Amino acid sequence: MAMQRRFPVDHADVFPAGAFLKGGVEPVADFNAERRADGSRPQQLDKDTGLPLWQVMVLDADEEAGKKETAISIKIAAKVQPVPPENTTPFPWTPVEFVGLTALAYVDDNGNRPRLAWSFRAESLKAPGKAPTAPSSQAEKVA
Repeated sequence: MAMQRRFPVDHADVFPAGAFLKGGVEPVADFNAERRADGSRPQQLDKDTGLPLWQVMVLDADEEAGKKETAISIKIAAKVQPVPPENTTPFPWTPVEFVGLTALAYVDDNGNRPRLAWSFRAESLKAPGKAPTAPSSQAEKVA
């Protein structure tokens, strides 16, 4: 039996104390593609679905999270830019929950010694405890 490289994980397992969106949803630049005439880079496409990749910066509220794990990037493959939930808190960070979260382990050798690190992807994002919104405003899945 072969284990999948990227495997599904539950949001609560990755973020047991919650996650908070820092900033907005940004396109992922494709650094392997040639630059456009204006010098910008095209948006990276997901290798599995062919959909454009978007990323969000997330703050992990877990007190046990290490310095390098407190702020992480999560990518979302979607036809249109995902819309984050409305921030109803008095704080600048929006509570968020990820739907269809997957993880990929890799060795991060940037630093004094190599360490195990994780790359995360999600199908969409939503307000914690709420149902995902309609696909027109969230990541659209390919049938």
